[in-house]
Amino acid sequence: MAHITVVGLGPGAPESLTRAAWETLAQAPAVWLRTAHHPVVPYLPQGPVIHSFDALYEQAVSFEAVYAAIVAQVLELGALQEGVVYAVPGHPLVGEATVTRILQAARAANIPVRIVPGVSFIEPTLTALALDPLDGLQIVDALDLVGAHYPMFNPDMPALVAQVYSRTVASDLKLVLMEAYPDEHSVALVHAAGTATEQVLWGPLYEIDHSDATPLTSLYVPPLPTISGFEHFQETVAHLRSPEGCPWDREQTHASLRATLLEETYEVLEAIDTEDMHALREELGDLLLQVVMHGQIASEEGEFRMTDVIAGIDAKLKHRHPHVWGNVRVADAQEVTVNWELIKRQERADGGVAQRSLLDGIPKALPALAQACAYSSRAARVGLDWLPADSLLAQIKQHLEVLDAAPTPEDRAQSLGDLLFALSAWARRMDMDPEGILREANARFARRVRYIEETARRHGLTLEALSDAEKVRLWDEAAH
Repeated sequence: MAHITVVGLGPGAPESLTRAAWETLAQAPAVWLRTAHHPVVPYLPQGPVIHSFDALYEQAVSFEAVYAAIVAQVLELGALQEGVVYAVPGHPLVGEATVTRILQAARAANIPVRIVPGVSFIEPTLTALALDPLDGLQIVDALDLVGAHYPMFNPDMPALVAQVYSRTVASDLKLVLMEAYPDEHSVALVHAAGTATEQVLWGPLYEIDHSDATPLTSLYVPPLPTISGFEHFQETVAHLRSPEGCPWDREQTHASLRATLLEETYEVLEAIDTEDMHALREELGDLLLQVVMHGQIASEEGEFRMTDVIAGIDAKLKHRHPHVWGNVRVADAQEVTVNWELIKRQERADGGVAQRSLLDGIPKALPALAQACAYSSRAARVGLDWLPADSLLAQIKQHLEVLDAAPTPEDRAQSLGDLLFALSAWARRMDMDPEGILREANARFARRVRYIEETARRHGLTLEALSDAEKVRLWDEAAH
């Protein structure tokens, strides 16, 4: 009757071929190999007729096409009365994309499938490296990693990257890994684990593509020497909040941390303004602590979990970037902005949220200048920005004239507010950040004042003792 038997051939050494696999192969009239390029093939039983799918690898344009063709042929052979024996390297359910697809397709076609286990590449690799996988070992496919932009595993735990097929794959792989690991991070290339030609080559990450790799090559990536993963950091914060943690941290609430969150945000902005990358790295850490602390408090109160926060923002980003994770085409950044607003509007409608103002969602606690820029930016997204830049300048001059002629303090205050808003709108129109620019101007002013103060102190004088001419001279000196 119709059936499919999938046999694991082990890592390559003849002695690693299991007795069950040998007997299954020996009793089969024919055996189909995913690939004949496997060290154990010359040692297979002599009885069955051996076929392979290697020709498909030479004809197809991608692995996906190869796998699809193999699955289709195995299903076709399995539907015959005599069934089919299909043999794959290692264990059938470890790194074998064709087998998982065959299981799905056979289930749909009501064709029974028997799995004959084999020793996978993992066991001999662990032996070669003297590793215990229960120490947090993560196992990933090299082809999954090279298709990513950042390594999707915890750098605080060891990782085993399988199927580093070629030098090209190794080259792409190291570029992804270097997003999380230093170039000099010591790693091990494991070639042909469990065979007579097994090799373990240690070296820096940046050199992994300096030697040849084959389908029997894996890469072992030890953990980073210091805690660097998000999961461990969450554990640190959770420990601080635990009964055996810190009394001060345990007392904090969402409300009590408001001022600290704002302070840390401004310290990040200051590091950006001064272009101090060392300070920026440190301040981003302090800000991240605030985010994780709020997530931990919410988790303890049953409000939400940190995983909910990450899932929400990840889903939102992907939904609002259909030109990246979808089929939408955009001409430029302006079209992205327009689509963003349309998507947000549709999200609110789908969620049953009543139509809101265009300006809703801009924090009321923002500094006034930043809030003005945000308001004019939102308005511009729907075309409420029809004046050209030179007309805005003319409007600013007009506001100055009105301010100069204002008859009462109230009129002057309103005119000054209109002037500041117009300046903010003009700056945004010129692709400038008025809040950041004013912060830089504040820093320049403070630097000049401190220069005058320090100069006066060196001469034993106070600021009040300086003449106006001396103050002007020192002010000009401070500018250089």
